Amino acid sequence: MTVGIIMLVHTALGRAEQIARHWAAAGCPVVIHVDKNVPRKTRETFVAGLSDLRDVYFCARYRCEWGTWGIVAASQSASEKMLAQFPDVRHVYLASGSCLPLRPVQELIDYLDQRPRTDFIESATTSDVPWTVGGLDEERFTMRFPVSWKKNRFLFDKFVQIQRRFKIKRKMPNGLVPHMGSQWWCLSRQTLSAILQDPDRPTYDSFFREVWIPDESYFQTLARQYSTKIESRSLTLSKFDFQGKPHIFYDDHLQLLRRSDCFVARKIWPYANVLYDAFLTDAEGAMKKTEPNPGKIDRIFSKAVERRTRGRSGLYMQSRFPNEDWENGVTAAPYSMFQGFAELFEDFEVWLGKATGARVHGHLFAKDKVQYAEGQNAINGALADSALLRDYNNRAFLTNLIWNTRGERQCFQFGPEDNQEINWRIAKDPNAQISVITGAWAVPLFRSNLDFGDIRARAAKLQKIESEHMDVLRSPYTKARVRIWTMADFIEAPMEPLQGILDEIGRTKLRRLSEAPKMVDLAGFGQFLQNLKNQGMHPYLMGDFPAERTMEPVQKPPRKPYLVQ
Repeated sequence: MTVGIIMLVHTALGRAEQIARHWAAAGCPVVIHVDKNVPRKTRETFVAGLSDLRDVYFCARYRCEWGTWGIVAASQSASEKMLAQFPDVRHVYLASGSCLPLRPVQELIDYLDQRPRTDFIESATTSDVPWTVGGLDEERFTMRFPVSWKKNRFLFDKFVQIQRRFKIKRKMPNGLVPHMGSQWWCLSRQTLSAILQDPDRPTYDSFFREVWIPDESYFQTLARQYSTKIESRSLTLSKFDFQGKPHIFYDDHLQLLRRSDCFVARKIWPYANVLYDAFLTDAEGAMKKTEPNPGKIDRIFSKAVERRTRGRSGLYMQSRFPNEDWENGVTAAPYSMFQGFAELFEDFEVWLGKATGARVHGHLFAKDKVQYAEGQNAINGALADSALLRDYNNRAFLTNLIWNTRGERQCFQFGPEDNQEINWRIAKDPNAQISVITGAWAVPLFRSNLDFGDIRARAAKLQKIESEHMDVLRSPYTKARVRIWTMADFIEAPMEPLQGILDEIGRTKLRRLSEAPKMVDLAGFGQFLQNLKNQGMHPYLMGDFPAERTMEPVQKPPRKPYLVQ
């Protein structure tokens, strides 16, 4: 007894000829169906190339299109030819021209000889099938699909809508229970002949001719009627992505295919010379005998699906961009944004860099230019300091900055005079750690030499901008870690907030007050705020600042900051 191979061929006929010779060399008879879409001269050349093989036959041709009856008709035609020409064949193995035997064919023959009455065909009821993609499970049997989904998508959808609207349904013939599974089966002669010679076959064929994707349900359903022993699995390794498209195997999948221990794999890239050379070999160089176990590599395919659908944090790709909130993490690594600190402390950026070892930038979103650390005009990833380039897509600028500097903590300053379009992006980023001293923007105005009327107008504008930013940071949609102090609360006891910042970044503790950055001279700042009030402007973001107040930091229990987790 031996195994008969049916090959459905439509492309890469050179490789198909090579595979057919490999099957035939092992003593397996082969029946080939060439898609009717293949030009006649191309088919004739293919047939002539295999004419020297005695046990290779060709069957009647059908036009095979995905999701239509032609694939089933081709399988039926080739099966009938196989059973008629080769009475010694006990099992019939359905394969394609892109299938590649991974183990010596004799091992497959021996494996099936030990299981003479077993049918290997994936066959599960529609309620048990988790892999269908497209939303049609039971409906693929209860509706009619007279047009091609690929060629006439509009008409296909219209037929579905009309049948749903008027509740047009049909019943399975003779009380059949519909089953679905992989197209690639290996059936015993007894089961396959019973399907093909059934007196009710015209009824079944007529019904399944208008089922959607019948090649995944015709044999899978009818095998349940006649088989005495079904193993609901395929001996062919075939993997599909989250869109239902088959994975293609390339040369770099060599070790992956070896680990599967499967007899046959599809789809193999026709130019994967390494794979064809490695597996179309003699028994000495083939894999060891073992039970086929494609589950051993399922974890790798699951990771591939996750990588394709979710990607890496802070790295965008076609499947997610430009959909909002589809990213797997806004940025690639944690970073810190400070608002009001550079205004309240002298050389705050230098101090923070020394205290933490992080790269501390100025105002990255300043309106005139990007203020990189150490005055650089470009940074990792060729990100220039041009405000025009940055603002063309400020969200991508931030994402690229963090991605290209991953491994090094990035800190930068922000304020109400910067470009505010980035506010929501940072607020919704779990990697962002935001520290804000509200009202500190008034310190540069206090120390400026502007006319008081200009100061009042500018203060009113900046306060309005910062107030709107605080509403964003206090929003329930904010995912960043946010700490907000009023300026009055902060300067009462700055050591604890500063220590909290260092702890957040993961650095050493402050041991002495002298290690803290030096605060700017705020003598007269309370009176300055009172003057703004007298001019009709209400500076409320600074907190409770009396007109007469000591500006030296005192050591007393600090008020807790507004903390958003």
